[in-house]
Amino acid sequence: MIRIDLKNRKSIYEQIVDGFKEEIVSGALGPGDQLPSVRDLSARLTVNPNTIQKAFRALEAQGFIYPVAGRGNFVAQKTQTATDSQKEDIYEKIEALVNELRYLGVPSGEIGKRITEMTDERRCSDDQNR
Repeated sequence: MIRIDLKNRKSIYEQIVDGFKEEIVSGALGPGDQLPSVRDLSARLTVNPNTIQKAFRALEAQGFIYPVAGRGNFVAQKTQTATDSQKEDIYEKIEALVNELRYLGVPSGEIGKRITEMTDERRCSDDQNR
């Protein structure tokens, strides 16, 4: 379930986009799953419907969802590979998070170990899904 943190520096629509992306990437929402309606999500999150619609447009532009006229929005099949620009954006986010961990005193070895564990887990689960 998407949660809004009013103390977060990110805008509400960005938090909604990130929340759905996390659910899609983690597998909590799979290809073909229907997203809540704009009206329903607006009521649940107590957010303006225009903000929800803006988030849905962003998710559609990024290829995570697709709309069906009169039926709503659905999770898209993963049909594309990441572009160099998309990968660079994500690597920049990872770098910022790693720098934040270093600032908080987490040793580089521990950070590297955790990243390796995460990528190994993903690889194992990807291999099992094939």
